[in-house]
Amino acid sequence: MGISPDSEASHQKFIAQHDLPFTLLCDPEKKVLTQYEAFGEKKMYGKLRKGVIRSTVWVAPDGNVRKHWAKVANAADHPANVLKVLQSSL
Repeated sequence: MGISPDSEASHQKFIAQHDLPFTLLCDPEKKVLTQYEAFGEKKMYGKLRKGVIRSTVWVAPDGNVRKHWAKVANAADHPANVLKVLQSSL
């Protein structure tokens, strides 16, 4: 699943545009994002500002966090890195 403060309409457009095979959830009040440290202060173009922090949280079926990638530095390479970790845990 993915989550962001964007609207449902925005998510539907993004899903169609990128043919995503997973659900995107809306969190306009940023409650869940804040709990998972995925919203807060970040540096962008040399300035500190509040916003969504690109991150990944692996939540096991029992609800426990197995791994937290707090800051995704390279969005293009990140999915392969996550997949490698998931596969190595099998």
